[in-house]
Amino acid sequence: MDNAPPVLVSINAATSRRLRVGRRLVNTGHFKEPVNVPTLIAAVGIPGDYIGNARLHGGLDQAIYLYSMEDVAWWERLLRQRLSPGFFGENLSISHWWPKPRIGDRVAVGDVLLEITSPRTPCATLDARVGMPGFLRTFIKAERCGAYARVLRPGTIRPGDDIVISPAPEAWPTVAEVFRYWHGLGTDERLLRRMLQAPLAERIRERVLRRLAEFSPV
Repeated sequence: MDNAPPVLVSINAATSRRLRVGRRLVNTGHFKEPVNVPTLIAAVGIPGDYIGNARLHGGLDQAIYLYSMEDVAWWERLLRQRLSPGFFGENLSISHWWPKPRIGDRVAVGDVLLEITSPRTPCATLDARVGMPGFLRTFIKAERCGAYARVLRPGTIRPGDDIVISPAPEAWPTVAEVFRYWHGLGTDERLLRRMLQAPLAERIRERVLRRLAEFSPV
């Protein structure tokens, strides 16, 4: 991709659907479909977008999930199937990522201002959605995780809106670094302290604090 700014390709939301995950039938909001009309983004995300597991998904720190259509195209080649916007459960399908997305990057789109807070940490629902045994491991290895954001300024967005990025300080970790840490890589004390400088999602911040205590016990 050239240096053109990212563009909002699709806005996606879901109603509740049943999905078999292992031996269980669960209600999930993973089956997001394009809305593609001017859409309100509130502090907790898109009003009416179904959240199946509020303990792991949604909330102020994970109000909006962004994913890149470049990454979707990469998965299409690997999986040998067409994938529509929203397939990975993202609220906003964007044309492409900017260089080195970081925790704390601010994303202006339409009237809305977002702040990147964490990578997407996949769960068994993603395996079931794709229908490919072991896909979770493939997703982790690929490091094409997308990013969650909190809403700093609610408002309305529209498909085709340009996206303007205000980069976070370079000392703050990239989304990829946090993703690797979450999956057991890159756990040195310096990384943990860099992560705590950034506006991380609280769920990850709590885990970092527990890990850091192992390096520096009180």
